[in-house]
Amino acid sequence: MWDFEEGEILAFDKPLHWTSFDLVAKVRYNLCRKLEKKKLKVGHSGTLDPLATGVVIICTGKKTKMIETLQYDVKEYIATLQLGATTPSYDMEKEVDATYPTEHITRALIDETIPHFVGEQWQVPPMFSAVQINGKRAYDLARKGEQVELKPKLLKIDEIELISFDEEKMQLTIRVVCSKGTYIRALARDIGEKLHSGAYLTALRRTRVGNTRVEECMTIEQFLALLNEETNRSNEVR
Repeated sequence: MWDFEEGEILAFDKPLHWTSFDLVAKVRYNLCRKLEKKKLKVGHSGTLDPLATGVVIICTGKKTKMIETLQYDVKEYIATLQLGATTPSYDMEKEVDATYPTEHITRALIDETIPHFVGEQWQVPPMFSAVQINGKRAYDLARKGEQVELKPKLLKIDEIELISFDEEKMQLTIRVVCSKGTYIRALARDIGEKLHSGAYLTALRRTRVGNTRVEECMTIEQFLALLNEETNRSNEVR
């Protein structure tokens, strides 16, 4: 039996096109209905872009005090990059704004380039991100066409593994293990710059947060079904 007021830590596989806040709102709404309460503390331990899927950890009740600690867990991602072009958002949210030659790119060049991004480094966050600038989100300013300078942040990438490279499509898929605060979209940008070709993300999946793997996570539909079953059992006991 779950005790959402005392606190639970729930692992979700976030669907495509949902924000992390959408997922939190859906969980909070349904829990408040189940518990017949107007308010319940619910939060997540790490934002995932709308165009990404995968692990999002949600805490309820008193367990929301653990969110800050959980945010420091190592993350693992599987990312697909399109070489030869860029977008303002570094992913498919925005249209391609520039194209570049790719004739010089080979598997050997990629193998040589990828290791440069392992270890501690300074990374400039994407303009289309949730970074706070004078109390406003960077993506809100970006969507209004405002230009601001984002300060680089120190982060650590523990591993980058090249999973595949499609020379015809100029797409590469990588596995990345990294610290809190790493923007995989910004990593795609930086890899593209290092390859002198430009790059943006076409797919991103967070496969692990700490020891929680995506295979162990619930979909929102599975969670709602389990919540409904528990509600029905509680009603039968009454």
